Parts: sequence; C-alpha cells; structure tokens
Amino acid sequence: MDFTFTEEQQAAVEAAKAVFSGVTPDAVPSPALTPGAVSEDLDRPLWSRLAAADLLGLAVSPEHGGGGLDPVALCLVLRESGRVLARVPLLETSAVAMTVERYAPRGTAAELLPRVSRGEVVLTAASQGRTGHDPAELAVTARRDGTDWILDGLQTAVPWAHGADLVAVPAHTTEGGTVLALLPRTHDGVGLTAQYSTNGELLAELRLDSVRLGSADVIDAEGAWEWLRDLLTTGTCALALGLGEAVLTMTSQYTGKREQFGHPVATFQAVAVQTADRYIDLRAMEATLWQAAWRVASGAEAALPASGDIAVAKIWASEGVRRVVQTAQHLHGGFGADTDYPLHRYHAWAKHLELSLGPAAAHEDALGDLLAAHPLG
Repeated sequence: MDFTFTEEQQAAVEAAKAVFSGVTPDAVPSPALTPGAVSEDLDRPLWSRLAAADLLGLAVSPEHGGGGLDPVALCLVLRESGRVLARVPLLETSAVAMTVERYAPRGTAAELLPRVSRGEVVLTAASQGRTGHDPAELAVTARRDGTDWILDGLQTAVPWAHGADLVAVPAHTTEGGTVLALLPRTHDGVGLTAQYSTNGELLAELRLDSVRLGSADVIDAEGAWEWLRDLLTTGTCALALGLGEAVLTMTSQYTGKREQFGHPVATFQAVAVQTADRYIDLRAMEATLWQAAWRVASGAEAALPASGDIAVAKIWASEGVRRVVQTAQHLHGGFGADTDYPLHRYHAWAKHLELSLGPAAAHEDALGDLLAAHPLG
C-alpha cells in the first residue's frame, strides 16, 4: 500500500505554507477581551493572496479555472490553515464549490465557479440546523411554486454569513427529499442576526421568510447535501488536526525552555507522558482523517459506508483536539492564560471546532447503528 501524497497534493501544501507563513493568530483582538466579534469581516487580504496562489479553486476543475484536485488535497491545505487560525471561509467556499460542480446544472456551475476561483465570490454553508444537534436539512422547508422554490425556516451558527455572497442552505421538501439552495445574503426575505462563537468570530442566525428562488439557484439532485455535509465534516477534522499539531509544537518548545529545579520541565516523566499521549491523539486524528477523506474522494466501497469512516474521524477530532489544548494549558501553567500569548486563542478555536463537530458520544452512537445495520462478516 502507498500512503504517499501525489506531487500535485504536495505542491498544494507548499503553496499553502507560503501563503499562510505571514499569518499571525493575534492579528485581531483577543476573544477573551472582546465582548462581541473580534472582527466584522473575514481576512480579505489573506483571501486575495489565496486567490492569487490558485488555492480558492484548488478542487474546482480546470474547465472553471481551478486546479482539479480532490478532497484529500483540500484537507491538506486546511491542515495548514488550522495551524495559523486563518480567518477565512476556505473550507466552506471550497466545499460548496465542489458540490456545485458535481450536482448543480451546468449553467449554474459555469457562471459561478470561475468567479469563486478568482476570489470574487465568497461562499458558506448552513449546516448546524436550528440547535446544532438536529439534522440541518430539517430546519428549513422548501416547496415548489411553479418553476420557483419557496423556502421558510431558520438555521443557526452559520459561519462567515455576514461576509459571504451566497449561503448553501439544505431544506426538506414536502415529498421527503432534500434540496440545496444557493441563497444570496441580501435576498428578499432573508434575515441575519449576529451570533458569536467561542473564538470570537461573527456567526449568524439565518431566518428565511417565504424566500423565493428560481430553479437555477436550487440543487435538487439526490445526494448533493450529503456530499456537502461530508466535505464540511472532513474539512473540519483537518482544521482540528492542524490546530492540534501547532499547539503540541508550541507546548514542546515551551516545556523545553521552562526550567524547574534546574532542569527543563520537558525532562520530567509526568510531562513527557502527557505530551506523548497527546502525540498519539494527533496521529490517530491524522490516520482517521485521511481514511475518511479518501473514502469521500474515491467513493470506494467497503464493509461500512463512508459515513462510518467519517464518524470515526469525528470521534477522534472532537475529543482529540480538546485533550491537546487542555494538556497544553496545564503544561503552560498560568502563562497559557496570558492574553499576550497565543495559546488561549488556539483553545478558543479548538472549542469552536469541537462544538461544530458535535459530541463524540453522538458519533459513537451513529457508528454503532452502522455496525448493527452492516454486520462485518
């Protein structure tokens, strides 16, 4: 078996490292010191640099001005984004763009995707439902009115919605299906209410009141929402992995310099054991991420559907990233809570990612249901 990434995937990583090398996590006010949002908009200069490096169209086909790579390449780039807490909707824009290319009418894809690749259009997705615990597709209803669609409902905690041009909104139909609406942020009947995440970023409660969309703006192909949901989930796991790796590096550097009783604390057995455990967490997060991303990218058949691999990746990512930042805070002592030091920002972002993924217990239940429905012979 060959676990080596392709030359194209490795080139994408190098391009991402070059772009993210100038990003510092403390470019915005500390979320611990800011009562509202740390910023009203995404990092537009960084967004422009990503476009110039052809990373916004990384997974879009060359026909639409993109690089034609797969979800594995996207996760590799998102891993680098997570290391520096990049304040851009790279995951959401890329995932929605890939879904549009795969499922939307050709005319819709041809009009939208080249603009996405050039950085002219920002996309995001509503994936948390009403509460963050219920299926997102059940939070909004969609009914036909001639050739148009009428949407009503509410989605909570929509990331980057205040700065996005289009929001991908799943909705259930009266026939029991699911459609994916590409909703302009300023459309009639659309309301945005400010919400704030643990990392201080501006989220939105999205309200839809008899919103009318034409058929070209609604993807009714079967599987579109499920594909987008899987991309968002694996991408979030990649962000968690990059964040966790950056935190473990930060902790190793600190404990290697901090001395007690005339010795670096990194040489103490209790410290070494804790950091070793967190290293194991990260390697498990990495292995399960690539398995899930490969299943999404390849569509390969296995004893369990791809949702099983994704559930395992979510279990490790949501619990692993929490353990990594908690151990880092413990080993840094009071220094870890200093708002002039970046660790508290990573802790806040880790909690945001953990909440986005949902509790590990719920994913364990889902995995158990899959195992019951697909006995391993």
